[in-house]
Amino acid sequence: MMLPLLDSDYIEFPDTRDALDDPNGLLAVGGALTPDWLLAAYHRGIFPWFSDDQPILWWSPSPRCVFFPNEVTFSRSLRKTLRQQRYKVTFDQAFSEVMQGCAGPRADESGTWITDDMHHAYQAMHAAGCAHSVEAWQDGELVGGLYGIAIGRVFFGESMFHRATDASKVAFAHLVAQLRQWGCRLIDCQVSNPHLLSLGAVEIPRAQFETILKQEVARSPFPSPWPLRAPPPES
Repeated sequence: MMLPLLDSDYIEFPDTRDALDDPNGLLAVGGALTPDWLLAAYHRGIFPWFSDDQPILWWSPSPRCVFFPNEVTFSRSLRKTLRQQRYKVTFDQAFSEVMQGCAGPRADESGTWITDDMHHAYQAMHAAGCAHSVEAWQDGELVGGLYGIAIGRVFFGESMFHRATDASKVAFAHLVAQLRQWGCRLIDCQVSNPHLLSLGAVEIPRAQFETILKQEVARSPFPSPWPLRAPPPES
């Protein structure tokens, strides 16, 4: 089956039901990584994911990996770490550095999908107030964090990293606490992995995800700018 080739001058995505089953969710190729393209994609639950040696690839997998913030429960060990207050957690204080951390080498991966083009694209989204980062600091050093896109009352998580034990988990816990305060119903994680599932992520069918997404992106956006300090989670 041939993938639809998107014209970079005209934003139009195919029906997500046409996404390939193998690989799971591959929908189209081409287009552009401008904020307009990215916002149009995320509104429909579509996201870019490709390597340096590939064109822009757009995805809509099924099942979809998500968190429901009000249903997230933290493990006993993470609650203990939160009580110890090892890390200072902030919002939007080091977006580019968090992306660089997420793009760094990992023990189980040979490369990164966070290319220079992706970095520039999401930096533009951050400048436009659509992309946000959560940072975990220890003794003034960035030791973990995550970043993603916010539209309506949905947060689309993109990637996380850590350089100290549980730093990314602590950043995530503080994000969940803030999103709960704001009435966020959905955190999108795109594709599941053992780490996300251990934090309480679940998989749901694409149709269910898109039904919730359509409702939640139409709601009023999260307050802006995001507060400097993240609220403490219930530990």
